[in-house]
Amino acid sequence: MHENPTPTVWVLTDGKAGDEFQCLGVAERLSPAPEIRRVKPRGPWSWLMPRGPIDPREAPDRPGSPLAPPFPDIAIASGRRAVAYLRTLRRLSNGATYTVFLKDPRTGPGTADLIWVSRHDRLRGDNVLVTTTSPHRLTPQKLAEARANPPAPIAGLSGPRIAVLAGGDSRHHRFSPADIERFAGKLEELARSGAALMGSPSRRTSPALADAISAVFARHGGWWWNGSGENPYLALLANADAIVATADSTNMIGEATASGAPILVFEPQGGHPKITALIEALEREGVVHRFCGRLEGEGYEPIDSTPVIADAIRQGWLRHRTALGLGAA
Repeated sequence: MHENPTPTVWVLTDGKAGDEFQCLGVAERLSPAPEIRRVKPRGPWSWLMPRGPIDPREAPDRPGSPLAPPFPDIAIASGRRAVAYLRTLRRLSNGATYTVFLKDPRTGPGTADLIWVSRHDRLRGDNVLVTTTSPHRLTPQKLAEARANPPAPIAGLSGPRIAVLAGGDSRHHRFSPADIERFAGKLEELARSGAALMGSPSRRTSPALADAISAVFARHGGWWWNGSGENPYLALLANADAIVATADSTNMIGEATASGAPILVFEPQGGHPKITALIEALEREGVVHRFCGRLEGEGYEPIDSTPVIADAIRQGWLRHRTALGLGAA
């Protein structure tokens, strides 16, 4: 008998990076080798998601199907295109696969055995787990290693070192020319106060925004990643005394809380109630502060919902095994 059996785990998404990384962050806490399965429904089936059936061209008996057996012990899915596939997997496995969905599936709590949502989502239920921040892949071990071995450009900066995490235009935010000028101006104030700036753009950072930020860095001897070599995102978080993050990404803000460093949030034009709710919740905890061109806040115990979610899945799976008469063998 094994008291701590290791489950086989699938990550089921349409390949969208944000969804897949969250699923992997949880899956990697449960299994050393989770298997990535990507769904690719085409029209008209994709138009019916999340409620419609799966694309019949991706049925389990078709070549390259994301649902090809053997089925896993646990399946963790995210994204509206994956909803129907997760439901189908549960049916095909005769309920043996323990199903998990990250974020609101928009099809109710019965979509999966366990559903995780952020506190700013409305979905609630007996099988719905709620946390303030989202899961991610930034483990304490990875952060400690990055802190112990920083890249040379980061190691060469004097403190306090401020990580600048720039997002960009999204469904809910737009960086107008005025926003770009305002953000660059606040970074200029921060640099003049003696802070050492280090940072990187994201996939959504426009050339205009990146140019404005990098100009501030250049004037004050900061380090702005130019896109060559390994992405320093982890090293930036691990070695920051404070973090400046733009408000267009809840994932970016949530990941920053794993560092234990104060987070200074800049809000461009636009907004969304869910993003506002997250920022306000973290403000109440003393983790987030509005970016006003100066350092604010103190360090705190790092926040990481990933092991909480992973443990809830593991305990749910073990109960599921018992109910199926499998025990913990």
